[in-house]
Amino acid sequence: MTAPSEGMDAPQFSLPRDGGETVALKDFAGRKLVLFFYPKDDTSGCTAEAIAFSGLQDKFNAAGAAILGMSPDSAKKHDKFIAKHELTVPLASDEEKTTLEAYGVWVEKSMYGRKYMGVERSTFLIDENGKIEKAWRKVKVPGHAEAVLEAVTG
Repeated sequence: MTAPSEGMDAPQFSLPRDGGETVALKDFAGRKLVLFFYPKDDTSGCTAEAIAFSGLQDKFNAAGAAILGMSPDSAKKHDKFIAKHELTVPLASDEEKTTLEAYGVWVEKSMYGRKYMGVERSTFLIDENGKIEKAWRKVKVPGHAEAVLEAVTG
């Protein structure tokens, strides 16, 4: 499966999220969505990224964009992660990894020579019509949320 790129339709999804609810791409029709994929709740980089997006949420809202984080962690883990760090962004759970695969972010990684499957930190800006407006792959956390906000506000 080829990863979606800018100008393509964003892959549809409907997944459990924090708070026991379900979230789907169609819930965001008519507004922009910043969809950020991260490897694991409560690790240093993922925590910093979620805190950065939470801190800028008012500015994203003012620009007409929603934010959604997604990882393979369970919705229950997301609830703990949100409570511990006072996050304001909703987090979707893709334990089956079908959405992660559809977006091309479930990839082979390597650490200390050991190969394993994991989430490539990536963010997609999806427009009001469900098309991918911009994609950031292999994201470095410092300054990333600000760069995404700049792309949203143009």
